[in-house]
Amino acid sequence: MKIKIVNKSNNESPNYATDKSAGMDIRAYIPDKNFIDIEPMSRHMIKTGLYMEIPEGYEAQIRPRSGLSIKSGITIINTPGTIDSDFRDEICVLIINLGDKIFRINNGDRIAQMIINKFEKCEWEHVDIISETDRKGGFGHTGIK
Repeated sequence: MKIKIVNKSNNESPNYATDKSAGMDIRAYIPDKNFIDIEPMSRHMIKTGLYMEIPEGYEAQIRPRSGLSIKSGITIINTPGTIDSDFRDEICVLIINLGDKIFRINNGDRIAQMIINKFEKCEWEHVDIISETDRKGGFGHTGIK
């Protein structure tokens, strides 16, 4: 599948790190001062310089990078962030610093992963009752110990 992309940054376009990677690395685009410092428990919208035309029936999901999360406490606020096929504005990543130190993001740093997914649309069928299963309880109640 081909997806149209405009890259207004001075960074490479999203790419797969390995042949079997599901996610493509997304890089920060910080043209004015080349870095942004994010204080602990603070959040920031990081630009990418990327604009895409995602085909109808597909979405792009923006997800955290596991290395940033475990090493520095950096993650994405609305994970996964969804980019719909009719969105044409710049892709931005909503970063939060859950760590205990200031985290510096430099222009060109890999800050997130993007995964392209096909999805199905549904129609609601309003009924008075739904079928039962053997499962009882809510979150964490699968009965497996």
